[in-house]
Amino acid sequence: MLASSPSGGRVCRSSPGVRYKYFPDVESILAAWHDRHVTRHLEYLAKVRDQAGGSAGERLEAVLTAYAQITHERPQGTELAAVVHRGEHIARAEQQLLGFVGDLIAEAARAGELRNDAEPGELASYCLHALTAAGSLTSAAAVRRLVTVTMAGLRAPH
Repeated sequence: MLASSPSGGRVCRSSPGVRYKYFPDVESILAAWHDRHVTRHLEYLAKVRDQAGGSAGERLEAVLTAYAQITHERPQGTELAAVVHRGEHIARAEQQLLGFVGDLIAEAARAGELRNDAEPGELASYCLHALTAAGSLTSAAAVRRLVTVTMAGLRAPH
């Protein structure tokens, strides 16, 4: 049932019986919520890619920048973060993200913009692991520098 909250927004109120009809426990509810949240992030990254225009490398850099910003803004080190960042849905989301970034890297490598001496999936893993550091950075400028360094690692050696 929808009701108005004190702040004027809409909230969903349901009995515990209704919630547990669909979800066996609180962790399942959080996992479902997080799965929807991750899906929205992937949709956002696809939108960033599509709106970036330019070369394949420029589209990749736009996506990596957006991913780093998401990572920078994500709550770190909380009990809730620990609960929602484990489980099968996380592995599935990571595979989707690796595939998405790997496809962009492969496209840029075929265009001669990036190195081609490593598999796109390996380079995607490198990028995503490197950009997890954005979560501990203290400024947007530091996040941009991290993306610049990560992109430099993708360029062909001279």
